[in-house]
Amino acid sequence: MVDNYPMGDSKEKELNRHVSSDEFEGDTSPNAHRPDRKREAPEYVRSLSDEQRVAAEKALVRKIDFRLIPALIIMYIMNYLDRNNIAAARLAGLEDELNLHGDQYQTAVSILFVGYLLMQVPSNLFLNKFGKPAIYLPSAMIVWGVISAATAGVQSYGGLIAVRFFLGFVEAAYFPGCLYFLSAWYTRKELSFRSAMLYSGSLISGAFSGLVAAGITGNMDGDRGLRAWRWLFIIEGCVTIVFAFCAYFVLPNFPRTTPWLTPEEKQLAIWRLEEDIGEDDWVDSAHQTFLHGAKLAAEDIKMWILMVMLFGIVASGSVTNFFPTVVATLGYDNIQSLLLTAPPYVLAVITAFTNAWHADRTGERYFHITLPLYVAVAAFILAAATTSTAPRYVSMMLMVPGVYTGYVVALGWISNTIPRPPAKRAAALAAINAVSNTSSIYASYMYPKSAGPRYAVLAIICATILRFILVRLNKKLDRGEHVEGAVMGASGEGVPEEARKRGFRFLT
Repeated sequence: MVDNYPMGDSKEKELNRHVSSDEFEGDTSPNAHRPDRKREAPEYVRSLSDEQRVAAEKALVRKIDFRLIPALIIMYIMNYLDRNNIAAARLAGLEDELNLHGDQYQTAVSILFVGYLLMQVPSNLFLNKFGKPAIYLPSAMIVWGVISAATAGVQSYGGLIAVRFFLGFVEAAYFPGCLYFLSAWYTRKELSFRSAMLYSGSLISGAFSGLVAAGITGNMDGDRGLRAWRWLFIIEGCVTIVFAFCAYFVLPNFPRTTPWLTPEEKQLAIWRLEEDIGEDDWVDSAHQTFLHGAKLAAEDIKMWILMVMLFGIVASGSVTNFFPTVVATLGYDNIQSLLLTAPPYVLAVITAFTNAWHADRTGERYFHITLPLYVAVAAFILAAATTSTAPRYVSMMLMVPGVYTGYVVALGWISNTIPRPPAKRAAALAAINAVSNTSSIYASYMYPKSAGPRYAVLAIICATILRFILVRLNKKLDRGEHVEGAVMGASGEGVPEEARKRGFRFLT
């Protein structure tokens, strides 16, 4: 939780990517407009009464939400659809036409994650340095859309492996990039709900991919001499490219460099983030370094605990890579199985939104992550313990919401726990997301029914350890002691007045 406490002297100056405004007196460079970190709130913010400030901030957040969130959700729907449509393509004839045998299909699924893991940290560090997500993310989307559509042209197992590897390599730019992107726009107590809104793209994709695949399989198989699975890749890849071009005109960059904000809105957008974590966020590319951010992240024990926690959650949810096949074990035909994959994802969207909204309203994180995981554990046990159709489908209805309801809050907890500096946050987000997805490589070959509960319990244990650590760190802050990554400074040097009054506390 974030409470109001006085704070002690800062020892963070060596980690501060900003330099004193004194160094820029008389500077006529493009960076000369950078705000003086020793000053108080900008004139516009100071001129607002408390009521006016609340109203202005609400209007600003609504404007940001309207321009940012819908575009990111649609882009992530296509990202997840292009990544996982191979599961639906399997039921639409891919395995038969390419003569896949043994574990070749599993290898085609897992090879995507090899490229996906290799590129995440470099991509996020480059995005942080480049500073233009409005160009970088849509450009990556166009490339992966082309690769996804090109999957329709493969004629052999080798061709499928090559396409899948490069698809994962390019898609790696998107999700960790979006998590970092959101953290540069929203305060810590706004972040979980926005992370949930972003991740709803994957859940909506899971719901509608089965419906789209059912429509294509039932109506286009054999059209123009192409099997249904080829049409699936062509249609979804082309739709991705169209949305990517639209995104160029919609997405912003960072608060300081976004043209559709007025000067007053820019001041407020920048200042409210500075108040939240005690320092300005992304200023310009000159103050973002690749290796320094990665080094700071690697030295923080909190990142490693978060990494194992997210690994446990993602590993317990790896069954979704094969969800159409899992549902098919109920005994229905391919079209019915594809249709039955939709309800669990629809329920997951509802529960994820509700849980994340409440987590942001209360500022609590631990129970909003662990309680849904207990439901997931029960669902996995039920699936393994029965062969009856109704109980098995009930377990499937609970699996997806049980895993991903807490997962979206856990994603926000990363930026809550490692808020500064931006290069460190970018590296931590990418590294955690990369390692957590390693389970998708081996899970493609075998997903034992007993593994789901074990991984969920691992995530619960890590969340518990992290909560104890953060509570202990908050107590140190109460006593005015130095804590790495927390902005302090009773003297006020380099710390905004409002941040000093309120005091930084880790959300637990």
